[in-house]
Amino acid sequence: MIIWIASYPKSGNTWLRAMISAYYYSKDGTFNQSLLKKIDQFPTNKYLEGYKFDKKIPGETCKFWIDAQEKINLDKKVKFFKTHNAFGKLNNSDFTNNQNSLGCIYVVRDPRNVITSLKNHYQLDDEKAFSWMTNEKNYIYNILKFNEMGYSDFQFISSWSTNYKSWNIQKKIPVKLIKYEDLLNSTYAVFLDILHFISKITNNSQSINKNKIRKTLRSTTFDALKKSEQEHGFSEAVRDREDRNKTVPFFNLGPKNDWKKILDEEFKKKIQKVFEKDLKDLNYK
Repeated sequence: MIIWIASYPKSGNTWLRAMISAYYYSKDGTFNQSLLKKIDQFPTNKYLEGYKFDKKIPGETCKFWIDAQEKINLDKKVKFFKTHNAFGKLNNSDFTNNQNSLGCIYVVRDPRNVITSLKNHYQLDDEKAFSWMTNEKNYIYNILKFNEMGYSDFQFISSWSTNYKSWNIQKKIPVKLIKYEDLLNSTYAVFLDILHFISKITNNSQSINKNKIRKTLRSTTFDALKKSEQEHGFSEAVRDREDRNKTVPFFNLGPKNDWKKILDEEFKKKIQKVFEKDLKDLNYK
């Protein structure tokens, strides 16, 4: 059965994935990039091989999502998967269901900081990033492998608002909603709470190793992850638009990504107006 680590892009999904992989798949809690392979992404071409679909049609693969998850779950083992996909139906096909999923940890991040991170990652200006985040029909796919795979890596992300609400409102599977800012400011307490949630939905009575938590958190700080990327590169970094031989740093500003200092006043007001209700519901000031 699958436990999802879900989020809108650039919301802390990879950071949490690093923590979870270090805690569950390392001997002592020490993170290294190879551990991320233990928590794969879905959907990707790897899990859609053998299905017949038109590679030129976005969303053509969604009709195979449930069947692909059933195959993943044939060994009846608990697995973590990363996704940016919204929860629910697309083209009358469910993204997932309670026969294939145990639950989800959803990371939500202040949209005003998401947009600054998106601008760097996808090299967008303010207006393009704003349009990207508010597009209800938005989707992503692996552009580098498009000629080979078409839209097989297609993920329907919708808008920032719809994405987080789609997971938080549904009642089919249990969801642990965490705020990126809480994970940043109270890392130990929030991560411990996540581990308790995982133990509950997996009916795991084994005690939580607090020493291993401490080693996990020390080895997955932003500075540690940034240093690892500088020394070894990072598989999820995207190519620079101007120089295809370079990549845009995946771990860019981290805790220093502060919308109050980065965004101009007019643009701040524009974002706050669009996401006013969400900001209030999530208690973002």
